[in-house]
Amino acid sequence: MPAISVKPEVGRFLSLLVSIAKPRNIMEIGALGGYSGIMLASALDKEGSLTSLELEEAYANVAKDNLNRAGLGDKVKYVIGPALQNMDSLHSAGQQYDFFFIDADKINYPNYFQAALKLATPGAVIVADNTLQGDNVFDENVTTAHVTAIREFNEQVATDERVEAMLLPLCDGLTICRVKP
Repeated sequence: MPAISVKPEVGRFLSLLVSIAKPRNIMEIGALGGYSGIMLASALDKEGSLTSLELEEAYANVAKDNLNRAGLGDKVKYVIGPALQNMDSLHSAGQQYDFFFIDADKINYPNYFQAALKLATPGAVIVADNTLQGDNVFDENVTTAHVTAIREFNEQVATDERVEAMLLPLCDGLTICRVKP
């Protein structure tokens, strides 16, 4: 498993956001080892739940074990497979979410944002990690696929009239959006 979990500062900030927003249904895109899931689920009210989308079954199993050890296993449901496909299925099933955390393959951030908007309730919060890419998003000479995709994501978020948003320079960049009611 790659050592790419969210930084502790981001984890604490996620917990704070969940405590403030008081969501009932959180969607996490990218579980990895479960650290962000623990931080999200630990701040949920009793009625709250976390749906965690993870491509790799092995990672989902590690995350599930870690959330169980943290006493939060009853709050989370893991959905294995390609996140965009699973988001489409959840949308077709009428599911809605009021908080999203995106921390998966950077190339799909623009697509995850659009899919999240379809699943979002009015007032939902969408948070995305790693949106500065080591400040490479500001260097036009950096044209790797993941940096280009994050630039596109940042542009979408900044210009989409359905949301109000801010990119915070916390760790490697944290974008926070609120879906307008």
